[in-house]
Amino acid sequence: MESLNAEDPVSVGPFRLIGRLGVGGMGRVFLARSAGGRTVAVKVVHAELAAQDEFRRRFAREVAALERVGGTGTAPVLGSDTTADSPWVAIGYVPGPSLRTVVGDEFGPLPPATVRALASGLARALDHIHAAGLVHRDLKPSNVLLTVDGPRIIDFGIARAVDHVSDGGNLTTTGAVVGSPGFMSPEQVRGDQVSPASDIFCLGSVLAYAATGRAPFGTADSGVHATMFRIAHDEPDLTDLPPELSGLIRACLAKDPAARPTATEIVETLPVADPWLPADVLARLGRHAAQLLEAEGAALAEHTPPPPTGAAGTADTEPTAPAAPRRRGRTALLAAVTALVVAAAATAAYTYWPDGGGDTAGGNGKGAAARPHGIVPTAFLGAWEGVLQGSTDSPRETARIEITQGAAGSKSGIYVQVAENKLCMGRSRLVSADEDKVVYGESVVTTSIPAQGCAPAAQQTLTLRSPEVLEWTSGTVKTTLRKARSGPAVVPARFLGHWSRIPAPEMYGADDSRYTSEVTITQGPVGAPVISVIDGYPRTIDGVTTSEDWSCGTTAVLGGAGDLLVLGPSMRDTTAWDRECQEGLSRYLVVDKLKGKDRLLVYPMLDGEPNEYYRS
Repeated sequence: MESLNAEDPVSVGPFRLIGRLGVGGMGRVFLARSAGGRTVAVKVVHAELAAQDEFRRRFAREVAALERVGGTGTAPVLGSDTTADSPWVAIGYVPGPSLRTVVGDEFGPLPPATVRALASGLARALDHIHAAGLVHRDLKPSNVLLTVDGPRIIDFGIARAVDHVSDGGNLTTTGAVVGSPGFMSPEQVRGDQVSPASDIFCLGSVLAYAATGRAPFGTADSGVHATMFRIAHDEPDLTDLPPELSGLIRACLAKDPAARPTATEIVETLPVADPWLPADVLARLGRHAAQLLEAEGAALAEHTPPPPTGAAGTADTEPTAPAAPRRRGRTALLAAVTALVVAAAATAAYTYWPDGGGDTAGGNGKGAAARPHGIVPTAFLGAWEGVLQGSTDSPRETARIEITQGAAGSKSGIYVQVAENKLCMGRSRLVSADEDKVVYGESVVTTSIPAQGCAPAAQQTLTLRSPEVLEWTSGTVKTTLRKARSGPAVVPARFLGHWSRIPAPEMYGADDSRYTSEVTITQGPVGAPVISVIDGYPRTIDGVTTSEDWSCGTTAVLGGAGDLLVLGPSMRDTTAWDRECQEGLSRYLVVDKLKGKDRLLVYPMLDGEPNEYYRS
């Protein structure tokens, strides 16, 4: 980060500038702080682009589209003013190095497990980008930042506002070719219209780079046109690619867009490891955070005015009580380093957990308030869960809604519904709120398991019955919701850890030891895959048990975290899969005691007996 110079503004909108992060084709990028203390990156458009009405119109549309993405796997939009003399947009600052820096300069190729987790995180982000009607069009290693809780995609969408008015750099008006040589799709190379499938091809190139340290079609060192020809016509160079990654990456790099998997399909196929990064890279993130905070502290100290004269103190006297908040703020900054290394930076949006507590900024840049005035009464805020079918002890269908603060019209309600073979997650638009009732209207689906299996939620009305109880109504369906855990770590401690199937020789006889099941439950938020199951079986052919064993690996997304853990349908984990494996039903989990030991009971979301496990 560079210091501000004499030509730089002191603030942009409600954000106080700290230093310069860089200059790009679209404008200058500053590190800044909101009034609430959140670190942001503010991008201010170059004057020559700001003078063009067409650019302004497209820029405004693209910023609005970025806001619909909601910060999932990306840096969230926290404020903008597209009508200012110098249009600007403020985006949550992601305190992590780029994939290009980590692989190209510091650590080399990443291990296969990390690349799979990278693929899952990037696919999830792309899924949300595509659902918002955007195509990234410039996915490359330098646009992927690595954080403790997953990768983040930056610099997307706004490029579309530039490509129609710029003819410099790697943007052309003829054919609208937008992208970076080496990480473009065949459609981009030909100047054809691009679709979400174009991002999937670029994802394949990024993953190949992460796994091998090389771009699969070479670099522009041999000539831009030669690289683009290889992308359009040649097979990728996947030398040294680990075999377990070959299937996914080759599928993404199919020349035919229709033959590539969708982002949703990739998300449903790949589990997310935790921790997902190697230990040396995690240590690098801790050092990066410390350096950032030191730089911020120095910049803030440089621009902090001296204490006022008068009763509160003079320049010649020791500061009195009013100086204390500065010391507390500095202590909080240093404490944040530890928080980032252990969990995640406060300035980065968590992949699954909606950012209900961060700052958002108004678009007109007038006034210092960083948070919009919301209309939701405090009593409603937080997460609420209940049962739509079945009972609290034996649910068949569950509902959850997390109510965050927001203005009328904002998509501030995050809902999850889990049924026998389906998990649906989405955002609902706030219609109205008063002391007794909150009403949500139209919704958008953000997660559907299985793919295309969910319809947007209907209108939802929530009526406050007590500080711990809401009445939830949607159409003719009505139920009671109770306060539930929320945040990035909602799994109760009693569920966490490794569990092994309790032997059942009375069921399987002499082959009982060949019937295995291992469960691992990790911490995480609702909406994240928190369970991994590996089941083993003896192979049976024509009713005869053979000496061959086979196994199935599955994972599942957390849909509720009350007294029971509610999980969506089990999904394929490619680390262990056989032709006889099947993806399964939604489940709920209970922990009790048996013979003095912790026992995990895994029930299907229908009438049936549980699988039983002891802690291993």
